[in-house]
Amino acid sequence: MKKPKYQMIVDFIKEKISTGEWVIGSKIPSQRKLATMFEVNRSTVITALEELMADGLIEGIAGKGTIVTNNTWTLMGNRNPTNWNKNIALGIHNPSVSTVQEINEAETNNSLIQLSKGELSPDIFPTEEMKCVMQKVSNQLEPFGYEAPKGNIKLRQAISDYLKLRGINVSPASILIVSGALQALHLISIGLLERRSTVFLEMPSYLYSLTIFQSAGMELYGLPMDSKGVMIDSIYQTRQKGKNILYTIPTFHNPTGTLMQEKRREELIRYCEREQLPVIEDDVYRDLWIDTPPPEPLKARDHHGNVLYLGSLSKTLSPGLRIGWIVGSESVINRLADLKMQLDYGSSTFSQLIAAEWLTSGLYDRHLEYVREQLMIRRKIALETLDNFLSLYATWEVPQGGFFIWVRIKSTFKVKKLFEKALSRRILINPGSIYSEKSGQYIRLSYGYASLEEIKKGIIQLSEIIENNRK
Repeated sequence: MKKPKYQMIVDFIKEKISTGEWVIGSKIPSQRKLATMFEVNRSTVITALEELMADGLIEGIAGKGTIVTNNTWTLMGNRNPTNWNKNIALGIHNPSVSTVQEINEAETNNSLIQLSKGELSPDIFPTEEMKCVMQKVSNQLEPFGYEAPKGNIKLRQAISDYLKLRGINVSPASILIVSGALQALHLISIGLLERRSTVFLEMPSYLYSLTIFQSAGMELYGLPMDSKGVMIDSIYQTRQKGKNILYTIPTFHNPTGTLMQEKRREELIRYCEREQLPVIEDDVYRDLWIDTPPPEPLKARDHHGNVLYLGSLSKTLSPGLRIGWIVGSESVINRLADLKMQLDYGSSTFSQLIAAEWLTSGLYDRHLEYVREQLMIRRKIALETLDNFLSLYATWEVPQGGFFIWVRIKSTFKVKKLFEKALSRRILINPGSIYSEKSGQYIRLSYGYASLEEIKKGIIQLSEIIENNRK
């Protein structure tokens, strides 16, 4: 006889508790998430939770959600259990905010329309070319162990050649291979900066959705932007001197898509050199230009080692390779290389060899041409659908590259409600609040990942949600 649906939820939760996966003090998934997991309505979930509460296993606590309060062993005896739960808040690295955690998990759900993801669609992934590259690398493979501290020399030379075409003259000795730009930021935060330093950054910024610098004891200080990039006067007006750095995404900024103009770049570099303000330039979106190539990187104008430059193949080729790089003065790269060896003893050799083959064979440049063609099509579909269905309720700027359209929802409808109702319709968007508290009326829409039909369907449904739920 088939179990009632509520009993399936009861058994699932009891199993999690009895095996110690959900220990006492753990917060169980929300009613909405359980309803989605088991494809039932909320009332069925509530019935299951009520039974578990009656059994003394869980309890609803105001402000905390539903918490595991007992397991079968504590119900049978009078001993207090020991577990790791009390240590969760003791770690030195802060947790992500709850909305970011929810988005991170939802991005693994292939049944959702992903208007949130900052990566290329599987439709654009060069499957056959990647198979050929992997086969070629495999055929040439020799026994390999740990790489040099800075990374595979063949890959570093390939990146050096690649960067010269983009205006950055740097030798392999000043390049460190990292497992994506996020690891680069982590290494910088623990290896180069003092506690209680201030990190200047654009507001809004992708960095606000992370806790890398805050966990290392630093503060973030948001700077206003205009259509040409970060406003330099706002740095001067802070009057802060000393232990400060600037983090910037000048090319197809995340989340706004803004492209810092040539003149602004020149002014920014001059200002930072004069004020001795170190710069982290996050340039992972550079190759995703659609209309015209962007201005040269800030690093191309840096002749004093003031700029640490971050690049990656995650946005242009594959995030699964986990290949990125840091460019800086040789002494700084030596310091960061030593730290990386202490953390993971080097990025995957196989991934590095694959990346080197892509960069040296000409395949990467040909792939980028195809990527730009596809992004132009996707941007066109997204903008046309926005014009046709969302123009009454929102405004936006046209990005010249990257993945994102920064959409301002008019104040008659709250974005928090839009996020929740969109998710209930199996559409995932990124609310602007995760990039800045002042961006609560914005959403970041990605046209990079979802299929063309999904892009249209998702935007149309967003307009329906707003139309049907206006104040």
